[in-house]
Amino acid sequence: MTSNDDRNEIIHNRVRDGYAAIASQTSSCCSPVASCCGSSGDDSAQLAQAVGYSPEELTALPEGANMGLSCGNPVALASLKEGETVLDLGSGGGFDVFIAGRKVGATGRAIGVDMTPEMLSKARRNTKVYQERSGLDNVEFRLGEIEHLPVADNSVDVLISNCVLNLSPDKPQVWKEIARVLKPGGRVAVSDLALVKSLPSEILGMVEALIGCVAGAVLVDDTRAMAEAAGLTDIVLTPKGDYIDAMTDFNDPLYRSIIERLPAGTKASDYITSLNVSARKSCGSSCGCA
Repeated sequence: MTSNDDRNEIIHNRVRDGYAAIASQTSSCCSPVASCCGSSGDDSAQLAQAVGYSPEELTALPEGANMGLSCGNPVALASLKEGETVLDLGSGGGFDVFIAGRKVGATGRAIGVDMTPEMLSKARRNTKVYQERSGLDNVEFRLGEIEHLPVADNSVDVLISNCVLNLSPDKPQVWKEIARVLKPGGRVAVSDLALVKSLPSEILGMVEALIGCVAGAVLVDDTRAMAEAAGLTDIVLTPKGDYIDAMTDFNDPLYRSIIERLPAGTKASDYITSLNVSARKSCGSSCGCA
């Protein structure tokens, strides 16, 4: 019998291998490995704009930072301010970190954590271009798992994540880590995939669906329960089913394969939604934060 620890390691390895392959590609983010993305570089830009990124933000990015892995815009949700420290879980090639870095400015800090060495190398290569274009030296990338963040307690003003939490085999632990690293009064701004209702068992068994952020997604209400159990407050969940409908229009091979296996007369957004999650860490009785 496989233990939970062994199962978690198997999932981590599958996800790490899948995203290592994505990081190594130069022409298309979705081939040969399915992922939460469009099927070409042009699709990646169109998809990012469809979920709220501006053309100016995308143009300023280092080449290759946008790999089409977004399922929302957590940076916009976060309403970042100059001087804040922001942490991105599953930072990939640095997409959201580089956008966040410009918003927090020279007195702020944007930190990315990713468990895939190939992604980390890509992000660190991109950092030089970011520094040259922005004139800022305020981003860094750390190797680590989101269940065990290489970040100090009470050190982060804002935590963001884009289509990553659903990949974790131990989501309650991730939410505990989020609460640990946030300062009292710190904010959460997460875009993720969640389930409106349970997926058919055939789809749950697809390794491609796991890498593509679908098989690991949980019900919307489960997300709220995990955030509350971690001690977070002011939790607001905003489903964005239209994102999933847009994904099917971008010729993504993962979503094509899912659609082929859905019951007749249904569509992907009947089961899956993009979910914006905002929350806050309580200040406590002795804290003077807002």
